[in-house]
Amino acid sequence: MGTDVLLTGRLLDFTADPFTAPWQDCCVIEEDGALLVKGGKIAARGPADTLRAAHPDVREISYGDALILPGFVDAHVHFPQTAMIASWGKRLIDWLNTYTFPEEMRFADPAYAAEIAARYLDLTTAHGTTSMVSFCTIHPASVDAFFTEAQARGQRVIAGKTCMDRNAPDGLRDTAQSAYDDSKALLEKWHGVDRISYAITPRFSPTSTPDQLSAMGALWAEHPDCLMQTHLSEQVDEVEWVKGLFPDARDYLDTYEAHGLLGANGLYGHSIHLEPREKDRLREVGAALVHCPTSNTFIGSGLFDMAGLKADGHRIGLATDTGGGSDFSMLRTMGAAYEVAQLRGTALHPAQLLWLATAGSASAIGMVDRIGTLAPGTEADVVVLDLASTPAIAQRSSRANDLWEAVFPTIMMGDDRAVRAVWIGGRPALG
Repeated sequence: MGTDVLLTGRLLDFTADPFTAPWQDCCVIEEDGALLVKGGKIAARGPADTLRAAHPDVREISYGDALILPGFVDAHVHFPQTAMIASWGKRLIDWLNTYTFPEEMRFADPAYAAEIAARYLDLTTAHGTTSMVSFCTIHPASVDAFFTEAQARGQRVIAGKTCMDRNAPDGLRDTAQSAYDDSKALLEKWHGVDRISYAITPRFSPTSTPDQLSAMGALWAEHPDCLMQTHLSEQVDEVEWVKGLFPDARDYLDTYEAHGLLGANGLYGHSIHLEPREKDRLREVGAALVHCPTSNTFIGSGLFDMAGLKADGHRIGLATDTGGGSDFSMLRTMGAAYEVAQLRGTALHPAQLLWLATAGSASAIGMVDRIGTLAPGTEADVVVLDLASTPAIAQRSSRANDLWEAVFPTIMMGDDRAVRAVWIGGRPALG
């Protein structure tokens, strides 16, 4: 259980989606605010004076003019790619073959898997990320390593064994049957234990045969409360590859839909080059799309249509996509999302960016009742941001006329130096 404590400072939380209502109506801002944390959960949120008076015996930690937010939620990562992040010069398919697959083969060694799991969670905590949805490798030991490390830290995480039975090197392929068997055993071992959830994880259609996709669809049908995560329409040449591998499919999404892998608990990473039918079906079933802006620019994939897809009613989360993404930081990811939207003609408001990294991603993964928010009764995952963490940021934020103008320079220029403190499950994890 977490520590009973009163955290005070400037407080920001969201009560609604600022893409679907005026952002002014979607926020709770307390310039002198407080969170009461009890038993690992947020017991109360409000003015600092009110909560101090009501709970005089609770220890207070004052963060002054720093900004208290929900911990960041990263909706699509590959923790096994930690050590090869920022690898030069390749587009998706060559990048997988040159960098990703050789690195993932190392996860046959449980000790290496444990080392990278700990390193990844250390790095992301330093950047204020408290929950994430991760692909592992084909090796069950990679899943055990990630969940074991997260469990020791009391983190809410979602992950799954990545399934691939073709178009991958020897030593990095399973089969339709072994993918089903391994995934089922891991799901039964871990799903719902402490703050851990299992995600059924076919990597993407090019690396799974129709038989494997059907096996994953069958497992999802047996466990519909689980998330299912995969990739969709990341690059134009990938889309063409899928057309060649599945000549009878109506489009890329149909390669999943035909095998029982389309649903409201589905997470579809990237989703840049979507056909009209795909957009319609994803919206109809309530599936979630995950925007990975640093990855999309780093690997040259394209520009995600945030404004258009949100206007059409899609559920969207935000993600670093470690290690195709070039940073562990959700701050940098928000900054990249702003830049991508600018290239498409829309200036996202800081409220929209921060919502995407907190309640938006939590909503996309179906957990906003637990994380991504500071609402009373939810789990006490909190990040505290210093809005003057570097001289460059400080000189700009000092001229701010309101909170949004103060926080935007940190979104655009901030890094782990901006993260003053992190609380996970009501316990201090940093600062």
